[in-house]
Amino acid sequence: MKPGDAPFAHPPPAAHRLDLTVNGRPTTVHVEPWVTLLDLLRDRLHLTGTKKGCDHGQCGACTVLVDGIRINACLALAVMQAGRTVTTIEGLAGKETLHPMQQAFVDCDALQCGYCTPGQICSAIGMLSEGHSHGSDDDREQMSGNLCRCGAYANILEAIEQARGSGPAAARAAPPAS
Repeated sequence: MKPGDAPFAHPPPAAHRLDLTVNGRPTTVHVEPWVTLLDLLRDRLHLTGTKKGCDHGQCGACTVLVDGIRINACLALAVMQAGRTVTTIEGLAGKETLHPMQQAFVDCDALQCGYCTPGQICSAIGMLSEGHSHGSDDDREQMSGNLCRCGAYANILEAIEQARGSGPAAARAAPPAS
């Protein structure tokens, strides 16, 4: 080794081709192995509805749906999503109507500052589709990974009940037109 040579110098790893579906659209990107799904969505695909909160998987602001299952995008490497379907808050609404969960959040005033709202909505949709929730006690437990610093929890639970179909205004929570 000559003076000035960096020990353990290696060429940077090549970017990997990644094919996945994001919000219903087939997407191909090239990403380095360390890029998280959150950074791919926000920084490269410009889908900024998904929020970066703690970046440690503790707040839930980055929750998205992967193949219908809710995950913390800050903890998932983008390359591990090859062939999967990712749905963010931007991919939920129809052309003319909101997703029933989005509409329920509006109807029930289940947001204040709005920062956590995309993650709360994606998590609630995932929770209901996963079949883990059967009432408000289950909802509290299953949504405990999504923090709301404004304290809108009571209204969030009401919105989930509405979207589930057992709360007021359930008749208005029709699926979005595609």
